[in-house]
Amino acid sequence: KDIEVGDFYFKRKNYKAALERYKEALDYKPGDAVASFRVAECQERLGDKTEARKFYEQYLRILPEGPYAKDAHSSLDRLAKSH
Repeated sequence: KDIEVGDFYFKRKNYKAALERYKEALDYKPGDAVASFRVAECQERLGDKTEARKFYEQYLRILPEGPYAKDAHSSLDRLAKSH
């Protein structure tokens, strides 16, 4: 449920509100791959590259071949280049 509400905020570019909901989802289900990926996306858009990197890496540990794996890898590449 928190992920659905987070997605609602994310689509409206309210990344702070979305981030809170995705983090709540992780409180209930710490190993949730989708919530981890979404937290990373929000953190990146909010300018927190360190946290974004951490959560993209967390997603890849949970689902190395998952549906967002390619996006997570390209985001990590982009974050590495922006340093």
